[in-house]
Amino acid sequence: MADKGDEKLLAVARHIARTLGRTDTMADDILDVFTTFDDRFSRHNLSDSSDDDHRRSLLSLDHRISHFVSLDRPVWSDSDSATDFLAAVDSLLSYLRDDLGSPLLDRADDLLHRSMLRLEDEFRAILDSSDPTVQSASDPRRFDSDTEESDVDDPIPVANPVSTYDVVIDAIPPGSVADLRSIAERMCTAGFGREIAHAYSLSRRDFLDESLSRLGVRRKTDEDIRSTPWNVLEDEIQRWVRAANLSFRVLFPSERRLCEKIFPLQAAADLAFVESVRGSAAVLLGFADSISSAAKSPERLFRTVDMYETLRHLLPEIDPPFADQFDAVYKSLGTAIRGIFMELENLIRRDPAKAPVPGGGLHPITRYVMNYLRAACGSRRTLEEVMSEDCEGVPPADDLDRPSSSLSVQMAWILEVLQGNLDLKSKIYNDPSLSLIFLMNNGSYIISKAKDSEIAALMGEDWMRRQSARVRKWAGEYQKATWSKVAAVLKTDAGPTTSASARAVKERFRVFNAYLEGIWREQKEWVVVDERLKEGLRVSAAGLVIPAYRSFVGRWGGVVGSVKYGVEDVEVMIHDLFEGRSR
Repeated sequence: MADKGDEKLLAVARHIARTLGRTDTMADDILDVFTTFDDRFSRHNLSDSSDDDHRRSLLSLDHRISHFVSLDRPVWSDSDSATDFLAAVDSLLSYLRDDLGSPLLDRADDLLHRSMLRLEDEFRAILDSSDPTVQSASDPRRFDSDTEESDVDDPIPVANPVSTYDVVIDAIPPGSVADLRSIAERMCTAGFGREIAHAYSLSRRDFLDESLSRLGVRRKTDEDIRSTPWNVLEDEIQRWVRAANLSFRVLFPSERRLCEKIFPLQAAADLAFVESVRGSAAVLLGFADSISSAAKSPERLFRTVDMYETLRHLLPEIDPPFADQFDAVYKSLGTAIRGIFMELENLIRRDPAKAPVPGGGLHPITRYVMNYLRAACGSRRTLEEVMSEDCEGVPPADDLDRPSSSLSVQMAWILEVLQGNLDLKSKIYNDPSLSLIFLMNNGSYIISKAKDSEIAALMGEDWMRRQSARVRKWAGEYQKATWSKVAAVLKTDAGPTTSASARAVKERFRVFNAYLEGIWREQKEWVVVDERLKEGLRVSAAGLVIPAYRSFVGRWGGVVGSVKYGVEDVEVMIHDLFEGRSR
């Protein structure tokens, strides 16, 4: 046996051989050189039995693994081959955990990289060959697309909209999931978690993108949105609502569930999920963001509200990696809705006061605005949320009936702008009485539409009373401008009849007849839309004129011999007013 000094010398020689020998052959050559200098450096003395064992084992593993790596068919096409390959990889990983010499370590690392590349190829092959199935709690079934773009020969399986979102898409058979898991476990253990997660995402991304495409949603730029007619965009938004619900409630959660099954490390599962879903989520959210930044014309309100409500309902379903982008688009849609109301205000202001409405009837802008606001009240709670300054949530139910709510303030302002526009339009009529008829028509229409909807509750009783008072004021001004002068003609002194007074009475009859005929000729062509208002104006006019005329005819009718119009004739003429027709 060598003494301690010789042992140290031999250990140094072995170390030099291992350090300088980058391959087994080089290390052997170095040991042979040492032997020629001193018999103590014989191969027997310099040999390390442990190194020899490691070398032989590694050579055996190299042979086994190289066999599978060089196969020209999928390893997983045969279960025994897959089991043997995984066992060889496990043995290699075990050897790498030992303290090997650098020549063996380099060789083992090279073998590891080759085995990982083959495992990644096998992983992709299993993914690409898997067919999805869809299961619910009680009704396992396959989803097929019903959109026009479907191709029955397309091998990529996709999901179709469903009536309930209580479903799970098991896009890969359980056996394949187990195989993928076995591969992912080895690759993550070897430090290749990022690579295998990336391989997974490349395959799954196509499935998700194609599913989204078959649901009718494709990537669009802002320019695409701007150049697309709104009626086409409305159809696309309807498809988007359907696709967003299915994606965020079913497709994406199912993908998250699949990643959790396949990857043993949470970091790898998170990375695989985010890389797989990111593109499809970006398409969905990008479309909504483009809609929110497009033109704010009033007709876009209702579809924009649909999108906003869709995102609001999806908030609890959003996976954390997409929460910030989701929230930004959600708020952007809220901003767009507020912008649409501002554009409605601008539209009313810009509506020109050109040609008057024939007969002082209802103006189209009044009809448009009131029907628009009535329809908007169908989304009252959503609009209350959007209009609130902080947009932190829907106000409590008892706040919704307060006229001081954010939505009621917005509507009150729009209605005030509308009234200002109508005031300007009323001034283009040459006849002041017709201007008042125009204001009454439009004012009463505003009131009737408010009463038949939630506008009245939003605006409050005080606002309704003020609107009614406006109409009554215009009615009083109309009676004063039209019928008061007629009634004034019938007022005479009750002195004795003389020839002079007889001439004066005849003149009064003539003036009365001229006033009455002039009013009847013009105002029978005027229009009063609201039947109650029309009847009220007639009754008021008759109440002002008929008693005075009856008294006048009774007192002075005999003086002129005969009168052109009897009391009944005057009543018929007043009743014939505001029908919008000529005779």
